[in-house]
Amino acid sequence: MLCFAASLPAVAADRAAERQAFRRALDAIERQRDWKAEAAQLVDYPLLPVLQARELAAQLDKVKPETLQAFVSQWPDALPAVELRKAWLLDRAAKKQWTDFLAVYVEGSDRELRCHALDAKLAGGGTINWQEDLEALWNEDRPLPGSCEPVLDWAQQNKLLDTAKLWQRIDRGVTIGKAAIVDALAPRLPAGEKAAANRLGAALRDPAAALKQAKSWPDDARSRRAAVIALTRQARRDSAGAEANQTALAKHFRWTAAERGEIAAAFALYRATEFDADALKRLADLPVAAQTDATREWRVRVALAASDWTAALQALDALGDEQKKSEEWRYLRARVLRKLDRAAEADPLLATLAGEANFYGFLAADWTDKPYAICAMNLAADRAAEQRLLGDYGLARAFEWRALGEGREARREWDYTLGRLAPEQRRLAADLAYREGWYDRAVFALNKGEELRYYEQRFPLAREPQIRRASHDTGLDPAWTYAIIRAESAWVEDARSSADAYGLMQLLPSTAARVAKGAGIAYSRAEDLYHGDTNIALGTRYLSQMADRYNGAPWLASAAYNAGPGAVERWLGQRGQLEPDFFIASIPYKETREYVARVLAFSVIYDWRLNGKALAVAARLPRYGQDYAAPGRDAPRKAIVCPTATAAKAADTAQTVSAPAAPGA
Repeated sequence: MLCFAASLPAVAADRAAERQAFRRALDAIERQRDWKAEAAQLVDYPLLPVLQARELAAQLDKVKPETLQAFVSQWPDALPAVELRKAWLLDRAAKKQWTDFLAVYVEGSDRELRCHALDAKLAGGGTINWQEDLEALWNEDRPLPGSCEPVLDWAQQNKLLDTAKLWQRIDRGVTIGKAAIVDALAPRLPAGEKAAANRLGAALRDPAAALKQAKSWPDDARSRRAAVIALTRQARRDSAGAEANQTALAKHFRWTAAERGEIAAAFALYRATEFDADALKRLADLPVAAQTDATREWRVRVALAASDWTAALQALDALGDEQKKSEEWRYLRARVLRKLDRAAEADPLLATLAGEANFYGFLAADWTDKPYAICAMNLAADRAAEQRLLGDYGLARAFEWRALGEGREARREWDYTLGRLAPEQRRLAADLAYREGWYDRAVFALNKGEELRYYEQRFPLAREPQIRRASHDTGLDPAWTYAIIRAESAWVEDARSSADAYGLMQLLPSTAARVAKGAGIAYSRAEDLYHGDTNIALGTRYLSQMADRYNGAPWLASAAYNAGPGAVERWLGQRGQLEPDFFIASIPYKETREYVARVLAFSVIYDWRLNGKALAVAARLPRYGQDYAAPGRDAPRKAIVCPTATAAKAADTAQTVSAPAAPGA
């Protein structure tokens, strides 16, 4: 193995020759050939440790502990070294070569290796202390790695793991809904108690099948618990079927008051999501002990959908204390109070909300005729600190993978490195990524607290000429197009969702093919959607088609873009008479409800970034059936202000905030 000293690369360096040499070397390693001929060109190359790690990984069983230690010492804390060490340790653990394992193992957060280390300790004649060695793992809310099984065997044989501890963890698994935890531990129970755990696991995995067997279960506490779980989980998809099963089991199980309340709450909740006629009464009649945040929330939504303002206010009053702090419920409370002609109570709520930069804050500002409050912060570049991040912390490897077009590897390196940085370093890294055009990394890095005010980095004006042109060609507002991209992919160009949607605007291949055929755009395979130009050209046309279905209304088209037009048509058929903000509150899908609010808020921010002011959110919310046209540059827009400390008290003085500059401006 060749050893080179790490150097300090620059992100923007011209590395064409090195990249070619790296690819040749990588190919040589994969073909099990010598790559050293390329080594002279790669002395200063950021991905040199990747080559060395892969060479060692190809002959893992022959790598001696001292060789591995030398490599890890040369590249301390580098991801290739961390991953190679884990692979080597797992290989030695599989072979039970515990002396070698312990010579290299360093205690850390890796759960799998931690259990192997405990196994190695036992193999050497040592013992385990429950509190020091196992308690933290035992209390985690996720299944234990398979490597923990021998350690648990020892703990059980030596009376450290008893039946009470097993049931404590099984019950926790049931509470958080993880059948894997239950299934893993059930075999460890005494013979007479295994069946009870198996019933709980079955209720979590397949509630309908479990309920078919429930009549043969004993009427004891754990069997009733399993039946309650199965009934409440079945109710999510089939409330009528769950109620029929409850009726069939009513004479078999003697439900406690708490169990009856839990079942009633589940049935009421899932009736509510279908807006059944009796949903509001069911929710209102629930005993206080049976109510949950979900039932209280849906009591409000059902009342709003029925335009029953008195019932809505009662439901808002019944929300939990933490729920009442939410901007959504504060806004809806103000709206309901106005509906009840109690403006004196509503207006102070709206005035406070108008100082917040979110969908409901923007709506509140519209109701009170105030400017939008957006307080932007700027990130000051620190070139010396950035260079230290690139060299000392390995960010250069992330940028180099990106330059090679290897997005997955680039993100793995980035995420690993970012996890090791202090908050100030994270912000510098995010700004560096932004200035290098790696926008999604900046978006994800700046995601909490005061960092949300770095609007320039979090809402980049990437691909502006193309997005303006594509939006103009399809009759869309560029700010809305930007908002959809930001909400869909956060600028990850090679994003692929679990639903098989691709690219910046998250298009399904079937949708892309249909749109491409109608528009005469070249498209042959799903991977074409990873190309931003193609994705935006097809995505804006599809978004325009959604808008055309709803007279141009951005809020309805956004809902259809997320949930599909079939769902939106169904909701409109049931509640299309509602005012748009109340309709949004009644959208049954949490994901879509939050998506629409997010897109509309992002539209305000992007409009401000593009034009210095922003179209009112209210203007983007035409009633269902009303015509809407995308605003031009000369459309009336609202001022953006950042209230000063004095204004926060006086509520009427503010300073105008300029939109952050576009990248490169």
